[in-house]
Amino acid sequence: MSADKNSNKELWDDSHRTWPLPNLPWTMKQNWHNLLFAHYPVKLDDLRRLVPEVLPLDSFNGMGWVGVVPFEMKGVRLRGLPRVKGTDQFPELNVRTYVSVDGKPGVYFFSLEASNKLAVWSAQTFYHLPYKRADMTLVKNDSTIEFESKRRNTNDFNFACNYRPTSEPFYAKKGTFEEWMSERYCLYTTNKKGVPLRCDILHQPWQLQNAEAEFKQNTMLYNQGILVADENPILYFSKKIEVRTWPLVRALE
Repeated sequence: MSADKNSNKELWDDSHRTWPLPNLPWTMKQNWHNLLFAHYPVKLDDLRRLVPEVLPLDSFNGMGWVGVVPFEMKGVRLRGLPRVKGTDQFPELNVRTYVSVDGKPGVYFFSLEASNKLAVWSAQTFYHLPYKRADMTLVKNDSTIEFESKRRNTNDFNFACNYRPTSEPFYAKKGTFEEWMSERYCLYTTNKKGVPLRCDILHQPWQLQNAEAEFKQNTMLYNQGILVADENPILYFSKKIEVRTWPLVRALE
């Protein structure tokens, strides 16, 4: 076997997942670059009012957690098709929390912002995700990422932040907060009837770094009814991860 094939086999090894992938072909490949994970504690009762009852909340140290995650998508393409220029690279911003269905820990999104019109439409249509279009920029200045987002047609959802890594890369240890928030291999949503759906994903374990950030503007939480218990977030950075996604399936069979 060639070195390239060996590398590809290692990249897409799924042995670290705690449940099997669906017996379906993967549908999309993408790379996530220059991610900031900014996490805020939220009281579980406050969080419960914002997340569909059918999705059981996860907690760490007795608190729910909401993450604000700016990053850049690159290399986006559908299975069997080449990348389409103009739609394969764009900034994104998501606001998320953590749920588990049937023992499978995953991510639930309050909102997702993207600058790409086709990406927003596709995610809304095929994945039932709350994507919105926004005017966004991501600029890398040495080790600092300068990120700005303003949702279109409203002045209520704005985000501006400079962030950078402050440590060497590391893998999260078992039982730590960084493992709890990052090592999740699916996302959850609901359809119009309220049925919980799961989208499985595959990537290698996250390589994280400690981070620091200057928040110039962040209305993404309060304007969605998210009341944080501490306005000083826990910060981590990740340089890059390659991801494959699968079609939506019912979370409960």
